[in-house]
Amino acid sequence: MSVLQAFPYLVSFLEAAKYPLFFLGSYIEGTVVMLTGGVLLKLGEVQFVPLYISLMAGDILSDIMWYCIGYFGARSFMLRWGYIVNVTPDILAKMERRFQRYHMRILVISKLTMGFGFATAVLMTAGMLRVSFARYLTINVVGSFVWVGTVIAVGYYFGNVLNYVPEQFQAAFILALIVGFFFALRAISMRLTDVEW
Repeated sequence: MSVLQAFPYLVSFLEAAKYPLFFLGSYIEGTVVMLTGGVLLKLGEVQFVPLYISLMAGDILSDIMWYCIGYFGARSFMLRWGYIVNVTPDILAKMERRFQRYHMRILVISKLTMGFGFATAVLMTAGMLRVSFARYLTINVVGSFVWVGTVIAVGYYFGNVLNYVPEQFQAAFILALIVGFFFALRAISMRLTDVEW
């Protein structure tokens, strides 16, 4: 079967599995997938409620995973593998110094800004320092509700710009918008890792 013959099957698969794929994408790389969901919502390719639920579920389960990693052995994991997720021993030490006293504020702000590079460290530190799981989950569910809605709205309203882009360039424009947003978040995150707490 050639690539062109397989294309309709691929399109059918993506159509049938779009919400599970949004769930998986939100679990792995939430913000970019949420933004994409907003653009696709504007284009009428997805429905709001299943999109919102799948994105929130992926985001919350990802937060629970990082808490569990922190709770069940983050220190040794972070010392060995932290560089993979941009968590150095210095970043971890910065988080621990403030976390004991301000964990409620730190969790709320981290959730509503996706941590700007500190989210993984914040979530694991919460588990490592045994923050109450009920409190942690409540903050993350409420924060996820706000964050997911905000990012979908950004994607949706940026989708209005598509009215001014020639049709043959719209796919490239959407891709450039998503990639640009992703790199902007990464640039902010890299700047904030140098901030002295």
